Amino acid sequence: MSTRPFQRISAPLGTSLAIVGLIAVAALTTPDLPERTRHNLEILLVGIWAAYLLQLAETLIVPRSVDFRDRIPSVTVDVLAVAVPFAAFLFVGRRDQSLYCAVWLLKPLRYSTFFRLLGRVVRNEARNLIGVTSIFGIVLFGAALAAYVIERDAQPERFGSIPQAMWWAVVTLSTTGYGDEIPQSLAGRVLAGLVMMSGIGIFALWAGILATGFYEEVRRQDFVRNWQLVAAVPLFQRLGSAALVEIVRSLRARVVPAGTVICRKGDVGDQMFFIVEGHVSVATPEPVDLGAGSFFGEMALITGEPRSATVSAVTEVSLLSLYAVDFQVLTSSNPDIADAIRKTAIERRGAVPKE
Repeated sequence: MSTRPFQRISAPLGTSLAIVGLIAVAALTTPDLPERTRHNLEILLVGIWAAYLLQLAETLIVPRSVDFRDRIPSVTVDVLAVAVPFAAFLFVGRRDQSLYCAVWLLKPLRYSTFFRLLGRVVRNEARNLIGVTSIFGIVLFGAALAAYVIERDAQPERFGSIPQAMWWAVVTLSTTGYGDEIPQSLAGRVLAGLVMMSGIGIFALWAGILATGFYEEVRRQDFVRNWQLVAAVPLFQRLGSAALVEIVRSLRARVVPAGTVICRKGDVGDQMFFIVEGHVSVATPEPVDLGAGSFFGEMALITGEPRSATVSAVTEVSLLSLYAVDFQVLTSSNPDIADAIRKTAIERRGAVPKE
């Protein structure tokens, strides 16, 4: 049992505290709020702040096995959640002190795997993102400069300086188009069209870089997870790294809840299964229980016949599935695995394998 006095505010509780705190912040901005209610809400905010202080202390004091670089986002959020409201208490008037608790908006991000994934994607693609951002800045300033030169005489109140024209450039480049500042000259309108098309291209580049980064990161995570699952199957443990890479690319991981029928007798078999964790029951005249390290469904791939038995998950089962096409590739490139699978298939049919 853990000896930590305050191991961790769980994700649901931490998120709930943030939501309650933000509701209290919003309520404190209500005009003519009764003083007693205001006082109770301020006490509530202090209580939430104290809970986050305990979490920060536990995060900083207790040693972790996780690399500190991976903990930087969560530690940063914990520090901000405590330091910003405390600084507001010391240096800001009472009226606006509670507003700084809005930093707790970051708290739900601390528990989100998506934002950790986003952080890794941004870190991996930082060079490309910075490059596109540089192009955005160049186009932005260039558009503002050109609009200033073209429109300053016709609309001095709107384009009388580059900073004034910068607002038009931002709105146009982002294709928002509020319409509060519109070029009057033909040259200005041509410029606006070019800026809008540039904006579409720049935002498409940003989206493409992030989409590619997400795809690569998710594929990397899936590969690592599947590698661990494949390495846990006894049939594959004697293989080298190169062979395992090919198998990982061929196998598809899935988790099946208890009670689920994985395959039915008489169905056409297009894949076989390797059990990583859990147990399945094979509905033969004498039911057979298969556990971690076993495989089933190979008969349909070897003989081409329909499924000979119904297989159901006794417990939650972690499976690796191998489709027929990949099965042929695997067995042709790894004769030992092919022999083991075929011998097991023959034994299950009640025959004696030929040496």
